Amino acid sequence: MIGRLNHVAIAVRDAASASALYRGTLGAKVSEPIPQPDHGVNVVFIELPNTKIELLEPLGENSPIGKFLERNPDGGMHHICYEVDDILAARDHLKAQGARVLGNGEPKIGAHGKPVLFLHPKDFNGTLIELEQA
Repeated sequence: MIGRLNHVAIAVRDAASASALYRGTLGAKVSEPIPQPDHGVNVVFIELPNTKIELLEPLGENSPIGKFLERNPDGGMHHICYEVDDILAARDHLKAQGARVLGNGEPKIGAHGKPVLFLHPKDFNGTLIELEQA
Protein backbone atom coordinates (compact mmCIF):
# COMPACT_ATOMS: atom_id res chain seq x y z
CA MET A 1 0.00 0.00 0.00
CA ILE A 2 2.67 2.58 0.90
CA GLY A 3 4.89 3.78 -1.85
CA ARG A 4 7.92 5.96 -2.06
CA LEU A 5 9.29 7.91 0.91
CA ASN A 6 8.22 11.46 0.07
CA HIS A 7 9.98 13.31 2.88
CA VAL A 8 11.22 13.34 6.45
CA ALA A 9 10.01 16.39 8.39
CA ILE A 10 12.16 18.15 10.98
CA ALA A 11 10.73 20.74 13.37
CA VAL A 12 12.90 23.85 13.71
CA ARG A 13 12.55 27.12 15.58
CA ASP A 14 14.07 29.20 12.77
CA ALA A 15 13.69 28.00 9.18
CA ALA A 16 16.07 30.66 7.82
CA SER A 17 18.88 29.51 10.11
CA ALA A 18 18.20 25.82 9.42
CA SER A 19 18.06 26.53 5.67
CA ALA A 20 21.43 28.28 5.82
CA LEU A 21 22.90 25.24 7.57
CA TYR A 22 21.63 22.85 4.90
CA ARG A 23 22.57 25.20 2.04
CA GLY A 24 25.95 26.39 3.31
CA THR A 25 27.29 23.52 5.37
CA LEU A 26 25.82 20.56 3.49
CA GLY A 27 25.59 22.14 0.03
CA ALA A 28 21.93 21.23 -0.42
CA LYS A 29 19.36 22.79 -2.76
CA VAL A 30 16.88 24.60 -0.48
CA SER A 31 13.47 26.04 -1.41
CA GLU A 32 12.05 29.35 -0.32
CA PRO A 33 9.70 29.20 2.71
CA ILE A 34 6.13 28.18 1.87
CA PRO A 35 3.47 29.35 4.36
CA GLN A 36 0.87 26.67 5.15
CA PRO A 37 -1.64 28.51 7.38
CA ASP A 38 -4.11 25.59 7.35
CA HIS A 39 -1.42 23.45 8.99
CA GLY A 40 0.08 26.20 11.19
CA VAL A 41 3.56 25.96 9.66
CA ASN A 42 6.04 27.48 7.27
CA VAL A 43 7.80 24.77 5.28
CA VAL A 44 11.12 24.69 3.49
CA PHE A 45 12.12 21.73 1.31
CA ILE A 46 15.64 20.42 1.02
CA GLU A 47 15.91 18.54 -2.28
CA LEU A 48 17.88 15.29 -2.21
CA PRO A 49 18.43 12.87 -5.09
CA ASN A 50 16.08 10.25 -3.62
CA THR A 51 13.69 12.22 -1.35
CA LYS A 52 13.23 15.53 0.48
CA ILE A 53 13.76 16.91 3.96
CA GLU A 54 10.95 19.22 5.07
CA LEU A 55 11.82 21.87 7.64
CA LEU A 56 8.77 22.89 9.69
CA GLU A 57 8.71 26.25 11.44
CA PRO A 58 5.77 27.31 13.63
CA LEU A 59 3.30 29.71 12.02
CA GLY A 60 0.97 31.40 14.50
CA GLU A 61 0.34 30.85 18.19
CA ASN A 62 -1.61 27.59 17.81
CA SER A 63 0.92 25.83 15.60
CA PRO A 64 1.27 22.11 16.36
CA ILE A 65 4.99 22.59 15.68
CA GLY A 66 5.10 25.18 18.46
CA LYS A 67 3.76 22.57 20.86
CA PHE A 68 6.29 20.03 19.56
CA LEU A 69 9.11 22.54 20.14
CA GLU A 70 7.91 23.16 23.70
CA ARG A 71 8.48 19.44 24.39
CA ASN A 72 11.64 19.30 22.23
CA PRO A 73 13.39 22.69 22.55
CA ASP A 74 16.16 21.78 20.11
CA GLY A 75 13.69 20.60 17.47
CA GLY A 76 13.98 17.21 15.85
CA MET A 77 12.29 14.72 13.59
CA HIS A 78 8.56 15.38 13.50
CA HIS A 79 7.13 12.90 10.96
CA ILE A 80 7.75 10.67 7.97
CA CYS A 81 5.67 11.03 4.80
CA TYR A 82 4.89 8.12 2.49
CA GLU A 83 3.12 8.34 -0.85
CA VAL A 84 0.01 6.25 -1.51
CA ASP A 85 -1.78 5.74 -4.81
CA ASP A 86 -5.26 6.27 -3.35
CA ILE A 87 -5.40 8.19 -0.08
CA LEU A 88 -9.05 7.39 0.63
CA ALA A 89 -8.55 3.65 0.04
CA ALA A 90 -5.42 3.76 2.22
CA ARG A 91 -7.34 5.58 4.97
CA ASP A 92 -10.19 3.09 4.88
CA HIS A 93 -7.81 0.11 4.90
CA LEU A 94 -5.81 1.51 7.83
CA LYS A 95 -8.93 2.33 9.84
CA ALA A 96 -10.21 -1.21 9.26
CA GLN A 97 -6.88 -2.44 10.68
CA GLY A 98 -7.38 -0.29 13.81
CA ALA A 99 -5.11 2.63 12.95
CA ARG A 100 -6.23 6.07 14.06
CA VAL A 101 -6.40 8.89 11.54
CA LEU A 102 -5.83 12.29 13.15
CA GLY A 103 -8.23 15.21 12.76
CA ASN A 104 -11.62 14.57 11.23
CA GLY A 105 -10.30 11.79 8.99
CA GLU A 106 -10.70 13.79 5.80
CA PRO A 107 -7.61 14.70 3.75
CA LYS A 108 -6.34 18.28 3.73
CA ILE A 109 -4.23 19.82 1.00
CA GLY A 110 -0.54 19.71 1.94
CA ALA A 111 2.50 21.73 0.93
CA HIS A 112 2.81 19.90 -2.40
CA GLY A 113 -0.79 20.75 -3.32
CA LYS A 114 -1.90 17.13 -2.83
CA PRO A 115 -4.24 15.54 -0.25
CA VAL A 116 -2.59 14.41 2.99
CA LEU A 117 -3.60 12.58 6.18
CA PHE A 118 -1.76 11.97 9.44
CA LEU A 119 -1.78 8.72 11.43
CA HIS A 120 -1.47 8.54 15.21
CA PRO A 121 2.12 7.93 16.34
CA LYS A 122 1.03 5.46 19.03
CA ASP A 123 -0.16 3.15 16.25
CA PHE A 124 3.21 3.29 14.41
CA ASN A 125 5.98 2.69 16.95
CA GLY A 126 5.95 6.28 18.21
CA THR A 127 6.30 7.84 14.75
CA LEU A 128 3.83 10.32 13.31
CA ILE A 129 3.06 9.17 9.76
CA GLU A 130 1.84 11.42 6.96
CA LEU A 131 0.27 9.88 3.88
CA GLU A 132 0.27 11.90 0.66
CA GLN A 133 -1.64 11.14 -2.51
CA ALA A 134 0.93 10.23 -5.19
